[in-house]
Amino acid sequence: MKFSEIAKRLTGFSTPVFGVSWDPSESERAVAKRVIAQLEDRRVLYNPSEMEVPDQCVTSVVDIRRMLSRELGSLEDKSTLAKSLRAMRAACRKFLDSVQADERIVLFGAQAGHFASWQFNGAVGELRGAFGIHLAQIATQYGLDIEDDLASILPAVDELDDA
Repeated sequence: MKFSEIAKRLTGFSTPVFGVSWDPSESERAVAKRVIAQLEDRRVLYNPSEMEVPDQCVTSVVDIRRMLSRELGSLEDKSTLAKSLRAMRAACRKFLDSVQADERIVLFGAQAGHFASWQFNGAVGELRGAFGIHLAQIATQYGLDIEDDLASILPAVDELDDA
């Protein structure tokens, strides 16, 4: 999805748009591009839940959290990108706290109808929601495109805005 389409999905956020009145440093843009490229290959963020294996999702989220921490080390603490990466990292921690609170959630999270699947899918949905908002902001701020699979978690377009 092109960043100009992503920008249409952001309403109610005070996010500077790339090229309008804000020119990010090249190093920040490079970090943003790297982060998006890494996340485009993380199925836990966009695959249908019935295709996912809970313990592999947990491993993937741990890897995402590590990557975000590593990238944060190269940014100024007050940068807008650092704030988004911190929020995504916090969403990873919340997901892990939720699904690891009861070992049955990971063990039985793929079994339809089992209480564990409801809790697992809810935690995945919350993770995706948080990531979608921050990815839309990052893509808009740095003028970056996002592959369609990952773009599926971005906020929906308000149909009334297009009228």
